[in-house]
Amino acid sequence: MGRESSCSRLTCDASRASLQDPSEDEPNIRVLLEHRFYKEKSKSVKQTCDKCNTIIWGLIQTWYTCTGCYYRCHSKCLNLISKPCVRSKVSHQAEYELNICPETGLDSQDYRCAECRAPISLRGVPSEARQCDYTGQYYCSHCHWNDLAVIPARVVHNWDFEPRKVSRCSMRYLALMVSRPVLRLREINPLLFNYVEGLVEIRKLRQDILLMKPYFITCKEAMEARLLLQLQDRQHFVENDEMYSVQDLLDAHTGRLGCSLTETHTLFAKHIKLDCERCQAKGFVCELCREGDVLFPFDSHTSVCTDCCAVFHRDCYYDNSTTCPKCARLTLRKQSLFQEPGPDVDA
Repeated sequence: MGRESSCSRLTCDASRASLQDPSEDEPNIRVLLEHRFYKEKSKSVKQTCDKCNTIIWGLIQTWYTCTGCYYRCHSKCLNLISKPCVRSKVSHQAEYELNICPETGLDSQDYRCAECRAPISLRGVPSEARQCDYTGQYYCSHCHWNDLAVIPARVVHNWDFEPRKVSRCSMRYLALMVSRPVLRLREINPLLFNYVEGLVEIRKLRQDILLMKPYFITCKEAMEARLLLQLQDRQHFVENDEMYSVQDLLDAHTGRLGCSLTETHTLFAKHIKLDCERCQAKGFVCELCREGDVLFPFDSHTSVCTDCCAVFHRDCYYDNSTTCPKCARLTLRKQSLFQEPGPDVDA
């Protein structure tokens, strides 16, 4: 009995020694392949190493997390990493693969994992080949954990938000890219606006907000109230009405984006038309009928001259066959300036 118990203790000690890292005095920061790894202090959280696909035992093992792409691994696995940080790709090449699952076949990969180059096969011998729905490529089970993600190409072409299986590398890339406004929908798939009613409403709200922006950047009260910061999580909404992020489209699909934009639009319009005298003074009177309330370019019943930006009632603007009154005045003024005799002629 004594010999058996001593043998079991030796076995436990040996397995414990194999789990422990060779050195406990590991540096707090390690930089490898553009990864910036920080040593984790949490000992009770159980994680899985992204390199060797085994459990990280925080109580007895040192482990690191990349602050850029959140890649986690044992200290002993750091020097075995061969894939650069995904955030560097996001910084230098911020664009999506917009072909739906662009498969080229396992033979084009020489029957090897697209990431670690380990031998793989559709039959599972020596290792199972798993396809990533984002890249269309095949990966081994160490590089593809059957994680699920929404595929941007399926969203912009089919308005399909069903999560598909992707590799670990693709999952991290898509997670880092989700809030980046890199999708120009009207160029990628203009027909999408014909089939998704919510997108038409969102585009109109964004166009109105861009028309409101000049009022705010010249209004002291609006600047002090930081009204434009209402959209700080979607800064591109105050810069253009064309670019979308995948998160924008996800929120549009659930209806969340339309509701939040409507609330922001109402708040902005209230400041300009009711709360601020300076902004009210920048309104327009319809020069075609000279009746009605003060008009603003973002009002739903108005039309704006594309040349001089004067604002009119929509019905007046389309019913009137003559040119814009303001454009006509500006033309006459230019002509009079050119016709005035100069001082040399008088002399």
